[in-house]
Amino acid sequence: MKQTDSEIQKSDAEWRRELSPEQYAVLRQSGTEAPFTGALLNNKETGMYVCGACGAPLFKSDSKYDSGCGWPSFTHPETRENVRLLDDDSHGMHRTEVRCKRCDSHLGHVFDDGPGAEGTRYCINSLSLGFQKQS
Repeated sequence: MKQTDSEIQKSDAEWRRELSPEQYAVLRQSGTEAPFTGALLNNKETGMYVCGACGAPLFKSDSKYDSGCGWPSFTHPETRENVRLLDDDSHGMHRTEVRCKRCDSHLGHVFDDGPGAEGTRYCINSLSLGFQKQS
């Protein structure tokens, strides 16, 4: 599923109105939710995980797995064009941040310790996601 909508640009005030304070802290301020607390961590339904800010499709449920890290984990994004990877040297370590390409919201981080052919683990905040159940 390829995203065809153009990039979304909103003011900080617009994002604050549209997102809960917890979502705003994660999506717009690059925060993180506490491990093992996210609403989608144990979701096993079939469907599409979308950006919690703009609805861009990000991860299919068949790429989700239990990594034991405390956040929803995925082996790969549904469409690479919908995510942007950035170097993140915050907190005294080097990581690769994952952002929504459409609205530039913080989603989480990707690590090279995952299963599958690519060996990647996309560790994503539940607060950064929405879920569209497949019928």
